[in-house]
Amino acid sequence: MLKEFRRKRTRLQTLTSVIFPIVLIGGWFYPPLGFFILLCMVGAIGLAMFKGRTWCDWMCPRGSFYDVFLKRFSRNISIPGYFKKKWFRAMIFSLLITALGIQVYIAWGNTEELGMAFLRVLTITTTAGIVLGAVFQERAWCHICPMGTISNWMSEGKNPLHVADHCKSCKLCTKACPMQLKPYEHKDGIMTHGDCLKCTSCIAACPANALGFEKEIRKAA
Repeated sequence: MLKEFRRKRTRLQTLTSVIFPIVLIGGWFYPPLGFFILLCMVGAIGLAMFKGRTWCDWMCPRGSFYDVFLKRFSRNISIPGYFKKKWFRAMIFSLLITALGIQVYIAWGNTEELGMAFLRVLTITTTAGIVLGAVFQERAWCHICPMGTISNWMSEGKNPLHVADHCKSCKLCTKACPMQLKPYEHKDGIMTHGDCLKCTSCIAACPANALGFEKEIRKAA
């Protein structure tokens, strides 16, 4: 089950990850491609309002790129705890949004310069994401990504993960989780973490069938 799940998720991520280098590299030759980044921002926030941080699973081209390609070179160790702190995420969010806002203000009315404003930020953050992903874990940047931070704030409690009391605390769920979350710590309850991507990797990896989102639980009833 786990192998089949991983193959299916990788196929979806491979499709969307192809978009990422097209925008990142092609945008420097055709700047209006930078507006695709705005579309991704709207998609991430829009879905987070209703379904939690689902965009970041396989629909985000950069997140998919990290999972499919960067994972091969990652040390895959624990992401620093301060990456997950609200104050640190808020600081990174403020810096990047301010930098983008200033560029947009200066370039307003010029389509190509507006596109380049988004591309510059994308290039800088992607470079940081690749370094962090190689040093720690491929999704390290996703903890401090500005859109990921907004999605985290908006996703808290939406479609929570249910953890049954027969959970064995084997920690295979954390090993499978792309965000290094720890469902086993919520035994006999629910995990409402805003960084849960709803990817169901933990559910597929659980040997005790102790995990499930509400819709999966309803199907099994």
